[in-house]
Order: sequence, then C-alpha cells, then structure tokens
Amino acid sequence: MTGRSLADWLAYLEQLHPSAIDMGLERSRAVAQRLGLSRPAPRVITVTGTNGKGSTCAFLAALLQEQGLKVGVYSSPHLVRYNERVQIAGVEAGDAELCQAFAAIEAARGEISLTYFEMGTLAAFWLFQRAALDAVVLEVGLGGRLDAVNLIDADLALVTSIGIDHAEWLGDNRESVAFEKAGIFRAGKPALCGDLDPPQTLLAQAALLDAPFFLRGRDYGLSIEGRDWSWFGLNGNGEGVRLQHMPLLDLPMENAALALQAYALLDLPWQPERIASALSRTRVTGRLDRRMLSWQGKPLTLLLDVGHNPHAAEYLARRLSGRPLAGKRLAVFGLLADKDLAGVVMPLLDQVVEWAVAPLPTSRTRPAGELQAYLHNCGAQVTAHADVQAALQAQCTRASAGDEILLFGSFYCVAEALDWLARHAKGDVQDGFAG
Repeated sequence: MTGRSLADWLAYLEQLHPSAIDMGLERSRAVAQRLGLSRPAPRVITVTGTNGKGSTCAFLAALLQEQGLKVGVYSSPHLVRYNERVQIAGVEAGDAELCQAFAAIEAARGEISLTYFEMGTLAAFWLFQRAALDAVVLEVGLGGRLDAVNLIDADLALVTSIGIDHAEWLGDNRESVAFEKAGIFRAGKPALCGDLDPPQTLLAQAALLDAPFFLRGRDYGLSIEGRDWSWFGLNGNGEGVRLQHMPLLDLPMENAALALQAYALLDLPWQPERIASALSRTRVTGRLDRRMLSWQGKPLTLLLDVGHNPHAAEYLARRLSGRPLAGKRLAVFGLLADKDLAGVVMPLLDQVVEWAVAPLPTSRTRPAGELQAYLHNCGAQVTAHADVQAALQAQCTRASAGDEILLFGSFYCVAEALDWLARHAKGDVQDGFAG
C-alpha cells in the first residue's frame, strides 16, 4: 500500500475487518506489541463519557498548551477531514504522516484483522510516540473498557457523563454503561467523574482499584453568578483551590470544570489569569458552534450542534431556554436509525417554531419521511427535504432577519452544514450568500 493517498488508505481500512465495530483489546494489543508501542508521553489523560468528551479534551489540551507543553490529542469521529482525529501541538496530522503510520501498522499486523477505529488508534499512538510529547489526551471512541484507546494506562481517567447511547454495545441501563466507562480506571490512579449522580457500578470500580475518586458536586464544582462563573476543587495534595469571576463560556462549563479538576492534579503552575484565558479561547467545531451569516440580505445566526442522544438534547434545550432570542428559531434535523428519536426531539419541541428534516448521507440514516411523520404527530410544523444541505438552504430562505437556525442531530448533519458553508463562502452557489 506504499504510495497510496490518505483517501486510498481510508477506503482500504473500511473493508479490512468484517465488522465496523468489534469490541476487544486483544487484536490491537498484539499489533501494538509488534510495533513496540508503549506510553506515548509521560502524562496520559483518557476521557470517556456519553456526552462532553470532545469539549473536555479541548479544554484539557488548551490548559496544558498554555503551560508550554507539547500535547497530542486523539479524538473521534471527524467532521470534514480524517486529519482532525490526530493533533500534535495544536496542528492536525498531515496526509503524509498518516499514510506513513498506516503503512507501519499494515506491515506489522500480518494475519491480524483490525477495524477502521483500531487501525486509526494505533496510527495515532505510532505518531505520538515519535513526536516527543509532554502529554497526550485520548478520547474514547465507544464505552471504555474494550475500546482500543484503553490499551494505554491513563494517569488520569475522566468520565464526563453517563447516559444511554450505543445500547447494543454498552447495555440499556446506566449501571451497565457506567461499568464499561469505568474500564479506563487504573489502580491507584485518580479517577474523575463529571456526572452528579454516578451509578454504583462506577463507584465500585474506583473503590476496587483504590483509585482516588473526584466527584463533581462533592470534590469540585462550579457556580454561575450573572455573567461570571467560579470553580472550586482539590489539588494533588488534597488542598482546596479556587478560581473566581471567570467569563462565561460558549462550551459546556461543567466540562471545563472537569478539565480544571484534572489540571489541578497535574502539579503544574496555578495561574488564574492564564487558566481563564486558555478556557475562554477554547472552541470545538460543531458543539454549540455559532456562525453569523447573511442570506439574501438577511442577517441570520446558524447554531451547529452534534448532539444526537437524549442527554445531549436536554442539555441543548437548557442552553437555548436560557438565552433570549429576538427572532424565531428554525431547525434542521437528521438522525441515525439507531438513535432515540423521541428522546432527542421532545426536549427541543418548545424551542423550535419550524422544522426541516432530511436523511443523512449514510445507509444508517433514519428516513426523512419517518422524521416528518413523528414531528407532525407531535404538532410541529415540519417539511422534508432530499438532503441536509437542501433543508438548510430552505430554512435560510424561509427565515427572517434576526432568526436563528439550529442544525443538530448527528455528526453527519453538522459535516454537511460545514461543507455547505464552505461552498457558499467561495460563491459556488448563486443564492445571495455573503459573509
């Protein structure tokens, strides 16, 4: 496969293993041993959770980089380019680097069949090990215990939240989900939880491993007063630390609070102004991602969010209800077939005036007709469209000046919107777009 492009490699990886998801560490561990892959950096922070992993990883990377550390971040899925999954010192891995890593994994795996995600995870570890990093932040792809990321022993293990998603793999109750996520905990190493009500299975695993356990609301937490927020937590010596009067963030502040507690345990300089600045600068594409645009002379707001399960929808609804809107809110919505349609739609029904639904560009999509029928039965105004971009364009045309268009329901949905925005910014479609 030498000389192949990144697109060629990714197409090859998609058909390499008979199952897209095949939980277990045996295959990845065997190939990692053949490659001589070990700890990719002196500090390893692993993050799992039903929602909030991406923003927590981004906050952590920003805090560490603010101290001059060279940081690697591995995340998934990507929105536009596969390169987004592997970042070294704030820069996405290049095509040539990824191709070199995939070639190394391919040469080492021999008869061992690896999934797309397993190949990508090993490639990230291979690149990290060669980059002389000070720290890595690893986002779990699915669950925790049997995820390929869990090959590496974490110095700090973070659980952002615990909800029901991927039930066919993780179970249909919070206790089962928590057990899988607690699989990233290590004996004697700090375990952190951002869920205010963690199931007993998570607590039991921390106790079994004698892992120092830091729980939001008990050991660390946040408070909001007007346009400021404050944080309290514990350092590695068990001493209380605080940050006060920080500006409110666009991203979920409970994830920033979790990242702060992790940072407080790392024996790094505690500089309130620099810490607050790093958090304020943190952005994550597709997560409460607000874009301003002018469409046919009308100023509009586009809010992109990858939320695709009930927990994420409830959080999104709370954020929307707390922010007054001068105009009305229209939605563009698509959902995968294995997601909880009622659980995702119901929290947002009161926040949206008109819906535009569309299929996602994958065989796993829920049909637009099914989405339309469900919303119609809920009493919502709804139209169906051929694809996400057509739905988005229709809502822009339908909207009045000052209105907001909420686009959510899937990573696929947001990726389509980002492509649409990029094409219109270049003027590829003549429809009055500007800005």
